[in-house]
Amino acid sequence: MAGARDVKRRIKSVENTKQITRTMELVATSKLKRATDRVYATRPYAAGLQEIVSGLYSPGLAERYPILRRPEKVQRAAVLLLTANRGLAGGFNANLIRQARGVLEELRGKGVDTELHIAGKKGIAYFRFRGEPILTQRLDIGDRPSVEDAESLVGPLRARFEVGEIDALHLVSSEFKSAMSTPPHTRQLLPIEADPGASSADVYILSPSGDMILERILPLYIRNAVYTALVENAAAEQGSRRTAMKNATDNAGDVLEHLTRTYNRARQAQITQEIAEIVGGSAALE
Repeated sequence: MAGARDVKRRIKSVENTKQITRTMELVATSKLKRATDRVYATRPYAAGLQEIVSGLYSPGLAERYPILRRPEKVQRAAVLLLTANRGLAGGFNANLIRQARGVLEELRGKGVDTELHIAGKKGIAYFRFRGEPILTQRLDIGDRPSVEDAESLVGPLRARFEVGEIDALHLVSSEFKSAMSTPPHTRQLLPIEADPGASSADVYILSPSGDMILERILPLYIRNAVYTALVENAAAEQGSRRTAMKNATDNAGDVLEHLTRTYNRARQAQITQEIAEIVGGSAALE
């Protein structure tokens, strides 16, 4: 009977786990809907800015606006990694960390000095454990990031690029394709990459003032790129968590089915043994 009791305790434990994972799946589903709404709302604006800014570059503008400069040789590059503060999201954080490691190794292989900046507890914990220097680390950005969060992350890096302290800025985050597809993605934010098919800055008619517009739109472009990445990262995290929790719930159901059969067999064997003992005792009395 001890075996049956052990199985019964395991059944109870798995049932509790299944209830927790099912609840987490429902919570992630609810958060995912709001997160995807933010993703789809930000994408058209981000695409419009990308189209404008990628066609702005010219040597003359680069001399006037340091944010448009293009170093002849990249000597020092910054990598900004966005991860989650929590786990239980499948391979979401591990994939981002692996992507960031690849970027760092590639840059260092080219002889580029690198510095690492991380937003997210999971990324910070991993690289701190490995002894990797982290210049800036943020734990205060949740699953509803704001434009102010993006500016606080990228503003200092943008300023350092403009004065020549760093020559490139790479952003590592998740690309939200669907709840089931959230691959890690690396994007070079600085120097700004030109689009060969875009119009030259010389054909724009700028009003009220070209200088005023460019002074605002160039920093806005970098800030919005990071904000869009934060929004997509938040949606990707919830999508990955929902998938992971659904898989855990399904697996718990399979384990419960197996344990229930095991318990029934153990219970049946116990009852059969008790009947045999009763019949044996009765026969001995005769």
